[in-house]
Amino acid sequence: MYRFLLTPRWWGINLFVVLAIPFCVFMGTWQLGRFEDRVQTHEEAEQRPEPGTRSPKPLDDLLPVSTETSGRPAVATGTYAEQFLVPGRKLDDRDGFYVLDLLRTDSGKALPVVRGWLPGTPGRTEVPPAPAGEVTVTGDLQASENSGTTGVSLGGGLPEGQLGMISAASLVNLVPYDVYDAWVTLPEPEAGGANGALKPVPAAAAQGSGLDLKAFQNLGYTGEWFVFGGFVLFMWFRLVRREAEAARDVQLGLAADAD
Repeated sequence: MYRFLLTPRWWGINLFVVLAIPFCVFMGTWQLGRFEDRVQTHEEAEQRPEPGTRSPKPLDDLLPVSTETSGRPAVATGTYAEQFLVPGRKLDDRDGFYVLDLLRTDSGKALPVVRGWLPGTPGRTEVPPAPAGEVTVTGDLQASENSGTTGVSLGGGLPEGQLGMISAASLVNLVPYDVYDAWVTLPEPEAGGANGALKPVPAAAAQGSGLDLKAFQNLGYTGEWFVFGGFVLFMWFRLVRREAEAARDVQLGLAADAD
């Protein structure tokens, strides 16, 4: 009754099933592993001390930025150079912009420093000048922004002196020197005069360290792959059963043999 399983047509069906089911199991297991990795990273991030409670370290000791070093206090010494304003940034649900100054270090490279946030629109709000002379800054280390970072403007056409994304890639064509592939945000207002008007920008959690939408997408994909594998097995069983019933009817003379 089951001789049809050895026909060329069924060899193809059987081969597909034999390959499809392990593939679905593998992909489902891989997606589940991705979800578990994100959960573990989130738990590790939750257990890390707050940025302000950790001892500062020299900038070069914390590079490149990783989920482990993101948010760590970094120390750098240099002289402030070019200033850029980063529009479209919210703080406490208020619209405003970041004030970013490039700190030229002894190595010749510049570190983007977000000195703080101001409400209003760039060009219409007075911006406190950066401190003159050599300064030592201690700021919470952050990875360069990308197109998925909240608040990033990719539309272009910004006025001179404004920046849509804080990254070495966006700054390399604007200044005649190398820029670190990282930036820091000052956790405390700069002391003295009008500089106190700048509000500190809290350090953001490293990308991939939280249970965001992507984590639950991984979990959803896990279920989809396992369901698809079960569906393949179910359909194969249904096809075999239907073919076997048809063969049995032919043997019993209940249906004409199509062959």
